[in-house]
Amino acid sequence: MNEVHQDTELLTAGQDLEDADKAVIMIHGRGATAHSIIQLHRQLPKAAYLAPQAANREWYPRSFLEPRAKNQPHLDSALKLVDSLVQKASSKVGKENVFLLGFSQGACLSSEYMAANPDRYGGLLALSGGLIGEEVREFSGNIERTPVFLGCAGKDPHIPLERVKETSRVFRELDGDVEEYIFEGSQHGIVDYEIEKMNEIIDS
Repeated sequence: MNEVHQDTELLTAGQDLEDADKAVIMIHGRGATAHSIIQLHRQLPKAAYLAPQAANREWYPRSFLEPRAKNQPHLDSALKLVDSLVQKASSKVGKENVFLLGFSQGACLSSEYMAANPDRYGGLLALSGGLIGEEVREFSGNIERTPVFLGCAGKDPHIPLERVKETSRVFRELDGDVEEYIFEGSQHGIVDYEIEKMNEIIDS
């Protein structure tokens, strides 16, 4: 498989993974950088923060609503990179203390990874994103009441509200402890309540 994202940069912040009790994997959006998303750690609890950089600033080239095949091999390479970071962090803090935090493309990638790899995680914090594909596929397994927070504007120009709701349904069926937060407007960004919820879930 063509490893699109194999040799990209990994930024770290906060605690050293060797000394931490919790690890947060932060996945940036299209056109953004690991440098931009890792700045969020300054507003979040004490933990080890890991932020990988996508090749060419995008995890996959087309809309997350396109058929999955049209986003290959980028999508599988991105999911493989997330898996390698989850395994790395889990070996130090335990998977139940690993959090996936993503914005936009990063939220889509984080959601897709957890749904496809069900287990007890620390939490999923998916901001302005949803599960990937022309249609949401069916997933099986149990995430054992992992906290799942899905935040999105009601009229986000990139994320249909229906896809957020379908994503909530999938994670409830996987036995996630799901909160779906839809705020007014068309802002494709992060609002104060989402920062509060991220703090609450990572701290819990």
